[in-house]
Amino acid sequence: MNLRDSEVIAGLLLEGGFGVTEEEEKADAVLFVTCSVRQHAEDKVWSEIGRFSKMVPKPVIGLVGCMAENYKDKAFKRMQGIDVVVGTNNIGEIPYLLKEVFAHQLISSLAHQPFLAVSKKERDEVVYESMFRQEKDSSFVVISEGCDNFCSYCVVPYVRGRLRHRNYKNIIAEIEQNIKQGIERVTLLGQNVNAYQFKSVSQYQEIRILPPPLPSPHQGRAYRSRSIVNFMQLLKLVNDIDGLREFSFVTSHPKDASVELFEAMAKLDKLKKYLHLPFQSGSNRILELMKRGYTRERYLQLAGEYRKIVPQGELTTDIIVGFPSETEEDFKETLELVQKVRFNGAYIFKYSPRPHAKAGELPDDVPKIEKERRHRILLETQKKISKELKAKQ
Repeated sequence: MNLRDSEVIAGLLLEGGFGVTEEEEKADAVLFVTCSVRQHAEDKVWSEIGRFSKMVPKPVIGLVGCMAENYKDKAFKRMQGIDVVVGTNNIGEIPYLLKEVFAHQLISSLAHQPFLAVSKKERDEVVYESMFRQEKDSSFVVISEGCDNFCSYCVVPYVRGRLRHRNYKNIIAEIEQNIKQGIERVTLLGQNVNAYQFKSVSQYQEIRILPPPLPSPHQGRAYRSRSIVNFMQLLKLVNDIDGLREFSFVTSHPKDASVELFEAMAKLDKLKKYLHLPFQSGSNRILELMKRGYTRERYLQLAGEYRKIVPQGELTTDIIVGFPSETEEDFKETLELVQKVRFNGAYIFKYSPRPHAKAGELPDDVPKIEKERRHRILLETQKKISKELKAKQ
């Protein structure tokens, strides 16, 4: 998501008359497109901002994305070198804001004027209309933004907003624009991609050829016709696009996964046989505390159905170790699930409390050394499995 956001911002800036450079010393402004999912990611950003703040002359520094929404105006106090703070849904305003910052600097070289643009509920569709693409052969295409799941450990709904689905017609048009630029592979993006559901409403007027014997209460009434395009239907529409060679999607949520999705994956010839399905914990007790909306048994059922319906498909996942109150028995259930499912790959994280997230109210009572031990065991186990599966290909 942040890679695509960075690409969008670069495109908006180029169209707004700015240039982009990879050389730090030549930059008049440096924008940090940030993530708040883990504390470690935030710490790296603060460190880099501190480094750029010491440069002479100091470039204009912008904090953009999730950290901007997380800290808002407090970011200016946290790091005094920041000049502009722009939230996830305000990124379309960046060219204007930067021009304002530079104009203010020309007028007054002494007084520091912070610029803040956060808390917009939805992005304007125009941000996705830029023709700039970072890669020449592949591209990310956002189909939905935000999240409604409110998993207890996760900050995403608070910094990216509630779940919103883009119009499928705009998604198709963006992919077709990629193809015109020679890009034949795309990845559909969403915080919860398989929850996609776009509802369109059309209106029509009832027309009667012959008048009824008696006045009808429905005569001349405007009716609304509601049509829904779900995720499986969107996949079919994308698969049918001329010139597209391959596409995939991330990230899926187990509570929205189904046999119908797996069958669509098996049938659609351009769709990559790859599913990223985070399970986070193998313990039902921890899953309930995480508010994940499924059980260990349900996840194992889904994994089994996927392997059966898409036998050559890859399956990857996300795992969190050291969630509040996680016992050794809880951890063993997670390890056993990894050994049973045999994922092709896994992203394994050590739990860290996040602002706003409900789990932050629980004691972070698993010692750091224990989190590291559990992380190491899972990592070593998964590396062995991945190596074995790759050898069979």
